[in-house]
Amino acid sequence: MPPKVQQKSKEQKAAAAMAGGKSRKKKWSKNKARDKILNEVLFKEPTYERMMNEVPKMKLVTTSALVERLKINGSLARAAIRELEEKGVIRRVSHHSAQLVYTRATNTEA
Repeated sequence: MPPKVQQKSKEQKAAAAMAGGKSRKKKWSKNKARDKILNEVLFKEPTYERMMNEVPKMKLVTTSALVERLKINGSLARAAIRELEEKGVIRRVSHHSAQLVYTRATNTEA
């Protein structure tokens, strides 16, 4: 028969619980911080020249494509697309409220 274990008093149990150290909250893994991309809000001369040279040669012209290539803001890319369409450099393929799809203007009579 095993030896009897003496029961602790309430005070002893409370003291043991306090001495055990505080339990810490679980630390959640931190999300990987994405670097904020500082795209241009207004055209600078070299960026504008690059847009006028590169965009007419692109097969697919979308807002996201211009943002990615020229490192410009989305609203600036939409304004650039409107300007290029007015000049007749690009041609609309599909129009949707969320996404405008354009292509280079070929077979145009100038």
